[in-house]
Amino acid sequence: MAVVCDITVCVTSYHNIPMREGVTQMVNTLTLSLQQGTLVRFPLPTPYNFRGKLGSLRVKVNLSEERILPSVYYQNLIQLLVESVQSSDQSESSLVALLEEMCSAESRQEVAVKLVKIFLGQGLAVTFLDKLNMREVNRTGDPNTLFRSNSLASKSMEQYMKIVGMPFLHEVLRPIITRIFEEKRYVELDPCKIDLNRSRRISFKGSVSEQQIRESSVEFLKGYLSDIIDAILSSVEQCPPGMRLCFKQLHKRVEERFPGPNNQDVKYAAISGFLFLRFFAPAILTPKLFHLREHHADPRTARTLLLLAKAVQSIGNLGQQLGHGKEQWMSPLHPLIQQSVGRLRDFLDRLIDTESDAECSQMSRTLFHPSVTIKEGFLHKRKAEAVHLVTRFTFKKRYFWLSSQTLSYSKSPDWQVRSSIPVHRICAIERVDENAFQQPNMMQIISQDNEAQGGHIMYIQCKNVNELNQWLSALRKVSLCNQRLLPTYHPGAYRNSHWTCCLQSDRAVRGCSRTHLAVTLGDWSDPLDPDAEAQVLYRHLLMAKDVLREKYLAGTESTGSQKQDIRGHCGKSYEGATAASPAKCLWSAIEDLEKAHQAFEKREREEVSNHSRCT
Repeated sequence: MAVVCDITVCVTSYHNIPMREGVTQMVNTLTLSLQQGTLVRFPLPTPYNFRGKLGSLRVKVNLSEERILPSVYYQNLIQLLVESVQSSDQSESSLVALLEEMCSAESRQEVAVKLVKIFLGQGLAVTFLDKLNMREVNRTGDPNTLFRSNSLASKSMEQYMKIVGMPFLHEVLRPIITRIFEEKRYVELDPCKIDLNRSRRISFKGSVSEQQIRESSVEFLKGYLSDIIDAILSSVEQCPPGMRLCFKQLHKRVEERFPGPNNQDVKYAAISGFLFLRFFAPAILTPKLFHLREHHADPRTARTLLLLAKAVQSIGNLGQQLGHGKEQWMSPLHPLIQQSVGRLRDFLDRLIDTESDAECSQMSRTLFHPSVTIKEGFLHKRKAEAVHLVTRFTFKKRYFWLSSQTLSYSKSPDWQVRSSIPVHRICAIERVDENAFQQPNMMQIISQDNEAQGGHIMYIQCKNVNELNQWLSALRKVSLCNQRLLPTYHPGAYRNSHWTCCLQSDRAVRGCSRTHLAVTLGDWSDPLDPDAEAQVLYRHLLMAKDVLREKYLAGTESTGSQKQDIRGHCGKSYEGATAASPAKCLWSAIEDLEKAHQAFEKREREEVSNHSRCT
């Protein structure tokens, strides 16, 4: 059994905060520190020209502790999910319908993520999404409202695209997003927001008029938008096969539900609504959230991205709202948008023109391709040595590359000679106490050779806490399945013939702190973990247990022998469980897991009690 913590940190409001990256640094520090149970200290951001009060920050922290049981305890629940998706049951009492009914608006996002990951691991994600989408399409009367709500189907499709399609998104959008960030153009179309003073500060030609600003802005935006659309519409072959198959099935379901020439655009709008409105447009608006950039955009670049996101959204809506909204100042871009809509239909036709109807085989626990560089950048390194005095000169600046197979480094990005550590030899990746070297933002990478008994330690210093957290997270994700992971480590360093953390003199002594191998900054690249995903899903189902009983099991309370009969039917086959409805099978699975948790908790209390008596 394992215990993991899921921590959500939400900045609910802040005012007069002078540095946005300072706030991000605080939140990231708080998140990882809470996960690792360490003390949090916030260095307050202080810009050079800031005067007066620093401002205030309210942070909402949600900590949920999950006890992950051995895999065998989740098999009934997972098997029930698998058989329900493979069955032909489309009724309102099907398990898919029950899951949607039991999800609250607050839990729908997390449930969608866990369900998608469970079915990805089973090779049934596209089949699961097709079931959800079919239900959503069949119960929609007005095609204009199709997938406009945050239903379980919409949320699941959105999460599937992020998990499976993020490398595709990066390949398509990263070059143009990088150029926009580097050029930092002053772009504005809204007459109410044009700042002539700002334009004078950035112009070498003296004063410029409002009309000149609008004309230059239109040219810049047309250039950026054309590049974005060209990159997207030429990316059919780059799109993951699973996404293409999913869109092909969605196209078929919508066409069957809304036939006829009057509904020709509905099947296109359903796909573009996901691909453009929930995938490309949000990534353009906030590149940092989609890992396209390490930092948020400055105000000028953010405005450019917002205007481009609006245009891409209009294209995704097939230009239906052009000329009818309040933002008529966007009209100079309307011809390009309308032209792109015509090309979009051809792109979607080619996107769903895939011959394979078979879903991809089970995904690896990690989503990284071996040849992909996951993370790279300059860091300071030193190898463990029993020295008395450690100065900053003992840390050498090196350029690091991380892939799913190796962690390599050299003197510079273009240096021909590289040293490397095979990822499969990494045993632990942990923080280092600041007092070990009198240096902040440090981590250690513990690795082991095939023939060596002891471990090799490489100490790494990052430039800030954000970079530290990102490297910790990335390294832990690629090494999660390694065979020789360590349960403990030393957060200090071995200096002056002893460990600075526990003062032990034996260099090979067992670590004094437990490792945090599963603590990562949760995102699309997190490895699949069926047990953890099933546990979180169980927690949500447990909270909705009363809804299940009152709505689907009222008046059908069973005796002990009937309950045993239900478990027998549920364990054999979902299709053949005529005596036990999907609701009863789900109830049985929830009860079994609830009893297993109670048994483990009782055993833990007894062990603690026995230990107390012995001491």
